Amino acid sequence: MTEIPRILLAFAGEPAPGLPESPASPTYWMPLDASVTTRAVDGVYDFLYWISVVFTVGVVGVGAYFVFKYRAKSRRDNEQAERTPDHSTVLEVTWSVLPLFLLIALFVWGFKGYVDLRTPPKGAMEIRATAQKWKWIFTYPGGFTDDTLHVPVDEPVRVVISSVDVLHSLFIPNFRVKMDAVPGRYTDLWFQATKTGDYPIFCTEYCGTSHSDMLSRVVVHPPGGYEAWLQEQQDKLLSMPPEELGKLLYEKQGCSTCHSVDGTPKIGPSWKGLFGKQSSFTNGSSLTVDENYIRESIVDPNAKIVQGFVPSMPTYQGKLKDAEIDGIIAYIKSLK
Repeated sequence: MTEIPRILLAFAGEPAPGLPESPASPTYWMPLDASVTTRAVDGVYDFLYWISVVFTVGVVGVGAYFVFKYRAKSRRDNEQAERTPDHSTVLEVTWSVLPLFLLIALFVWGFKGYVDLRTPPKGAMEIRATAQKWKWIFTYPGGFTDDTLHVPVDEPVRVVISSVDVLHSLFIPNFRVKMDAVPGRYTDLWFQATKTGDYPIFCTEYCGTSHSDMLSRVVVHPPGGYEAWLQEQQDKLLSMPPEELGKLLYEKQGCSTCHSVDGTPKIGPSWKGLFGKQSSFTNGSSLTVDENYIRESIVDPNAKIVQGFVPSMPTYQGKLKDAEIDGIIAYIKSLK
């Protein structure tokens, strides 16, 4: 049986492995609104929806009435066609001018909402979001990185977005915000969470084989909870043994997407038994895998490409501290 993509399960309201459950929405149509930015979207959406319902019911209702009222009961009862006027200036002006006022009002309403969505408040906390195949990495003030977005409640947050490989798109349904991650440039979005809890994050720009697995979540902390969480994580990293730190980074930095630890080849070579192994490269050279090679592969992954693989790994130069690189090396050494 073919596995149903987790992103479809999420939209269907079904829990899936690794996917956070957000609080239930009080309405059928939209996810629970959990940010001030939802106001710029939901009002326009509801207005468009209900005015479409009204006009659809009106047009279909009138059409059904005419079909019934003027139906021909038999061929004998059909009336002879008569010449009738085919143009009415008054009618055309009416159906052109009246909707114009509606469209102008809708444009002003929508444009104001757009400006609000694109103008973050002054003093908003900034968090960096880096997209790569197939992982979100969030960098917090002070340099700590995590694969989950953590924010405080009732405080504006500006997320500065970039991509290291292809187009991605950061989408948080409960906040009604979405922005593309474009290689070679920065984009941004902002929100101010109003309800604590866990909410899903999706990539909504097709980015390759594991696009549907590029999932994360945003955790909204109560007052004081965000600061406590950040301090706890930083203290934890400083006290963690190198091998354990490397294992943690393997999951949080997206290494597990391309490198297995059980010998199974993925997009990149498996880490199992890698240290001390003789590797051959596409440039015709070869060497024994040691600490220097692993470090070079992390900061400059295209320097030496292992035969049978393509250059698809992003650089981690500037993203990982020396202690974190040492942790990854220690973890690879342990995978006999």
